[in-house]
Amino acid sequence: MDWLVDLFWGEGVAHTVLLFAAVIALGISLGKIKVFGISLGITFVLFVGILLGHFGMKVNHEILHFMKEFGLILFVYSVGLQVGPGFFSSFKKGGITLNMLAMGIVFLGVITTLIIHYITQIPVQTMVGVMSGAVTNTPGLGAAQQAYTDMTGTHDSTIAMGYAVAYPLAVVGIIATIIVLKYVFKVNPEKETEDLNKNSSNKNDQIELISLEVSNPAIYGKNIHELHQLIERKFVVSRVLHARSNKIEIASSQTVLKEGDRIYVATTPNNMEAVIVFLGRTIAMSQEEWDMLDTNLVSRRILITKSGVNGRPIRQLNLRNNFGVNITRVNRSGVDLIADPGLHLQIGDRVTVVGDENAIKSVERVLGNQMKRLNEPNLIPIFIGIFLGVLLGSIPFVFPGIPQPVKLGLAGGPLIVAILISIFGPKYHLVTYTTMSANLMLREIGICLFLACVGLDAGEKFVSTIVNDGGLNWIGYGFIITVVPLLIIGILGRSVFKLNYYTLMGLLAGSTTDPPALAYSNATAGNDAPAVSYATVYPLTMFLRVLCAQLLILFFV
Repeated sequence: MDWLVDLFWGEGVAHTVLLFAAVIALGISLGKIKVFGISLGITFVLFVGILLGHFGMKVNHEILHFMKEFGLILFVYSVGLQVGPGFFSSFKKGGITLNMLAMGIVFLGVITTLIIHYITQIPVQTMVGVMSGAVTNTPGLGAAQQAYTDMTGTHDSTIAMGYAVAYPLAVVGIIATIIVLKYVFKVNPEKETEDLNKNSSNKNDQIELISLEVSNPAIYGKNIHELHQLIERKFVVSRVLHARSNKIEIASSQTVLKEGDRIYVATTPNNMEAVIVFLGRTIAMSQEEWDMLDTNLVSRRILITKSGVNGRPIRQLNLRNNFGVNITRVNRSGVDLIADPGLHLQIGDRVTVVGDENAIKSVERVLGNQMKRLNEPNLIPIFIGIFLGVLLGSIPFVFPGIPQPVKLGLAGGPLIVAILISIFGPKYHLVTYTTMSANLMLREIGICLFLACVGLDAGEKFVSTIVNDGGLNWIGYGFIITVVPLLIIGILGRSVFKLNYYTLMGLLAGSTTDPPALAYSNATAGNDAPAVSYATVYPLTMFLRVLCAQLLILFFV
């Protein structure tokens, strides 16, 4: 039986693999159990690790450290790839207000943490762990641990323990705050839904297809390229039915419009009124009627799968001159975009092409349209990004007044590089596309490894810390850090900025990067408003949480 004891309590490779597998499998299974409709999800891996660590199951320290850091890198890099494409666009229009309020929640949490630190004299590193748990932000925990290790050359297990004791009540506190705000402002769900439908900002991301008759004398005899120069609005003319010849053609930049010509236009709701006034008047003519006018013309969606097309603007493909077809719109990650000539195409885009059947078949060969190509993992860009992220995170930045150089670390560096590479990579023909399932798999493996390591490392001293070192008080402090900023910004957002309640729910969940709160919000709302506001504030919030955790360690330890 010695082999069995060695397998479970030894330090060999088999013991390490078995222990990680047990912690992760058991943690994920228990995390699915719901209490009052709330579950801790994958975070239960942390608590299983603490439990097994408490009963003496250990992993070699060097292996544990490596697995923890590598898991963190995989997690934050995958998150960066996911949120990157929407990072800068999240600051546009209504997103500015939401992001400013989310920043308020982040900074109020930091201020609350410092106030509790000065009142109670609890070490800052411990309070940063409590803060990370109070806002359910695991990358912040990783950033704090690494910053502390880089600064002191040692590690402090109270950072992880502070996170662990604060996390469970934080999940409850976030959802409780959302419920409290509902009753404080006497929210009427039917009225909120009605207001949301009237003022839905999502309509700006839709594509409107309209049929027009050219009736503006100012544009008679001008080609479509000249029209785009005259009016700074996004629109694409797909087809033209010439009034004099009664012939239909695929529009190009050199197509000349004359009085009475009928045109089929793709534009956005916020540009539609100006386009109509500029070009002519609307007519009742559906896409089916356009298709009936010339049976040789078809409309088809083609998937971009060829790496040679990745990052190239539409105008550079010259499809109109080469094949006689026209790209009218581009679907990217479920969102339809106007096929502006300067729009850079990416692997995974679906473009709507109008033209002759044979010509479209030729275009398919140019663009790819092979789903199997997308199922092949693009590992080179992933590891190039990780390499650059680790390099960036290791660069020391010296600031006046700070005794130690500031590093972005193994959490901040890969996160920033992933965001940048997902946005600008295609412009340099770097294929950054990964399927949602592949990204999720990479992310979940990373966070599971990280949480398992943190739990196993903290397990030995967890109970003694709770019982003898004031750990029970940390739970209360974490609850304060969770609830106070959310209540303040929630009241401000509702009373001053008049945010829709469903939008506010997503804002509060996103500013704490808390999936259980988002799941509750989506189920309560019955629409996608919480998910939209969650996605709007998530990228900036995630970045700030990681940065603030490091800065607190560097400035106040």
